[in-house]
Amino acid sequence: MVKRAVIFDLDGTLSDSIHSIKYSGDRTMEQFGYGPFSVEQYKYFIGDGAANLVRRALAAGGDRELVHFEEAYALYREIFRENCMYRVRPYEGIPELLAALKAQEIKLAVLSNKPHAETVNVIETLFGKTCFDVIQGQKESVPIKPSPEGVFRILEKLGLTAADTLYLGDTATDMKTGKNAGIFTVGALWGFRERKELDEAGADAVIEYPLELLRYTD
Repeated sequence: MVKRAVIFDLDGTLSDSIHSIKYSGDRTMEQFGYGPFSVEQYKYFIGDGAANLVRRALAAGGDRELVHFEEAYALYREIFRENCMYRVRPYEGIPELLAALKAQEIKLAVLSNKPHAETVNVIETLFGKTCFDVIQGQKESVPIKPSPEGVFRILEKLGLTAADTLYLGDTATDMKTGKNAGIFTVGALWGFRERKELDEAGADAVIEYPLELLRYTD
């Protein structure tokens, strides 16, 4: 079936944002005597929202009881708000993929566990204000991925169904999100996780380069 929309994850899929997350995380953790942590560690801290990132970093630093969580989470949000574009760039091939999809009149959406304001900031800075039809970051009113609720809200706004849509992401959380929503779900190997994780989480397909997604749009 010809696809009429693609829903993208943001971090590790559209944008290489690991340095902004590490910078904000390390600045937060140093206030409590923890870190710095490696890029590889941050690749596994992220993916399930800012609160879980802070919990994982605190635990890695030794605060397994999360005594400092409330203070650290508030501080991280403040630091990240000011630094969400630090060394962030689109992955190679992503601008070309988006242009090709737009040429096919395919609707584009973003679903991220990154806080909504920062999600919008990153997308509009990297890709402009008109590239994506719907941008959905983490909001208190919407359960985070892998809940399919964010997908359903996007589909409602687009007036489309799961059968009309592809989901592209780079983590097990993304694969579960797409599958929970009944959408054909593709794993991105240029992101933060390995093929084994994507396969085990139920990816319908796994691709090495962004333009390979075009194989699955018609």
